Amino acid sequence: MARIHSHRHGKSHSNRPPTILSQWINYNQESIESFIIKLAKEGNPPSIIGLRLRDEYGIPLTKKLINKSITQVLKKAGIAPSIPEDLANLITKARRLQDHLKVHKTDRKNVHSLELLEAKIHRLSKYYKRKGILPQQWKYSAVVAQLA
Repeated sequence: MARIHSHRHGKSHSNRPPTILSQWINYNQESIESFIIKLAKEGNPPSIIGLRLRDEYGIPLTKKLINKSITQVLKKAGIAPSIPEDLANLITKARRLQDHLKVHKTDRKNVHSLELLEAKIHRLSKYYKRKGILPQQWKYSAVVAQLA
């Protein structure tokens, strides 16, 4: 698949194994969900929770084992983040770029980078509004980026 804002082609992703042998996994569904909730209460985002489950507990893919994603478990427990993690990361990056541009007003390359980043934020927010994850009245602005 091609990259969004350049004329290069990206590398394809590796494929996950088709099945998971659950004989060597010593945890049941309730214990895996309790691990997810415990790690989320420590302040970890869903991507870090998945990495820690893999590295510390030896749980390869939670979705194949408990038939729910990490965010679905967090929503059921009522501790899911208000905006999705990838959108929050883009907003944080935009805020850092805006802070940089306050100091370096003539940095045209990063002005262009901020424009491309804000285009990604608008595109992703449109998708999440369409899927019903974000409310329809949610709107990205520089004020939102300053508060995030």
